Amino acid sequence: MNTSVCLLLAVTLTSVAACRDRSDDESFGEDSNAVTGGSVDGGSVEPPVEPPPIEDPEPKVDIDGLPLPELSTTHDYEAYLTAQPRYYTEITSPFGNVRLQDNTPFSNPVTNTGANLGRILFYDVRLSANNTKACASCHIQKHGFTDPAKFSVGFDGGATGRHSMGLSNATYYRPKSFFWDERAKTLEEQVLMPIQDPVEMGMNLFDLEVKLAATSFYAAMFEQVFGDEAITSQRISLALAQFIRTMVSYQSKFDQAFMAGEWDEPDFAAVFTEQEMLGHKLFSGFGGREDSLDCIACHQTSAHTMDRSHVNGLDADTSDDQGAGGGFFKSPSLRNIAVGAPYMHDGRLATLMDVVEFYNSGVQPHPNLSPDLRRNRDPNGPPVRFNLSQEEKEALVAFLETLTDEAFLTNPIFADPFPEVVSETTDVEE
Repeated sequence: MNTSVCLLLAVTLTSVAACRDRSDDESFGEDSNAVTGGSVDGGSVEPPVEPPPIEDPEPKVDIDGLPLPELSTTHDYEAYLTAQPRYYTEITSPFGNVRLQDNTPFSNPVTNTGANLGRILFYDVRLSANNTKACASCHIQKHGFTDPAKFSVGFDGGATGRHSMGLSNATYYRPKSFFWDERAKTLEEQVLMPIQDPVEMGMNLFDLEVKLAATSFYAAMFEQVFGDEAITSQRISLALAQFIRTMVSYQSKFDQAFMAGEWDEPDFAAVFTEQEMLGHKLFSGFGGREDSLDCIACHQTSAHTMDRSHVNGLDADTSDDQGAGGGFFKSPSLRNIAVGAPYMHDGRLATLMDVVEFYNSGVQPHPNLSPDLRRNRDPNGPPVRFNLSQEEKEALVAFLETLTDEAFLTNPIFADPFPEVVSETTDVEE
């Protein structure tokens, strides 16, 4: 074999070996960087691990495109009412018998299922004609279930004729009637009136029944409460009334005084500041103060609810608004009054100090003025003028602030069950 042929053969063999080495290296590199993590010694290759599927979030709207409530959580309203302290419920309670004021009918006692249904209805915008207003729109929990606006805005932008009445302790009113003018004889009758009002919610009751039946959840809830799926306006009223009657406030600073002492001998001095104590003595005569204003004559019991409607002398002439007739108006409980401004049926008084000053110096000589607001309680006497000092007026305000029940104002059993965010495909206002 000549020299040239030998050189050619050597070059060829060297090239083949180099190609094999390069191929092995590339193959090894691919295996070593493989996502599958396969073996380099000829072992089996594991299949790729698939990531878990991303589940769609829980829908926040129902089949009708409107808000879907949180239904997994229910509350024990019966236990909440049973937990009312003795000074609220005992016949011999030092500030009067609350039980005698309870307007709950035998035909509609509060049950957990009924009140839970009532809470859903209370916060549901479906109860208005254009799905923009719920009962809770004008009765807001953190404000003692009243409205901070002087007049509430209805479903179509109109204003209500009177200020929204607070619902704290609504169950305690012996005459049983509702609204400032007492036109509803019972709470069951009252709850349906704003729904049908042409300014407030503008809803026809028959249309409401059809509307609620079109949801995915109401039929089952009505069956749980009433035994079958029929959704009627009467049943709506029963459930709403049950929920409102659970709004009993009994955990304020005022109530702590009863915990500090015996239930029939509360120790206000252990809980109140000197200013609050002075205000309490002025309000109720507690401790035998001779110059008491005797406010408790009208705002009775530990629930601080009215005994009946009164003419309080806001105006000497009430011909523009006669209330229940003759200028008589119902008033709400004073519980949570400090967070319920503005005040009076027309919201004319902006602050608690304005209210105190009105009773101090502004009561007008209406023909039907309450005897409690006449000098010496003389039926023909002039309106009272208490001539309070600034210190005494501030003390009264301080006492009224002790009736604020923070636990009540934040309690989840009274809170909105609907999600804060609604699908962008709807036009519902939160």
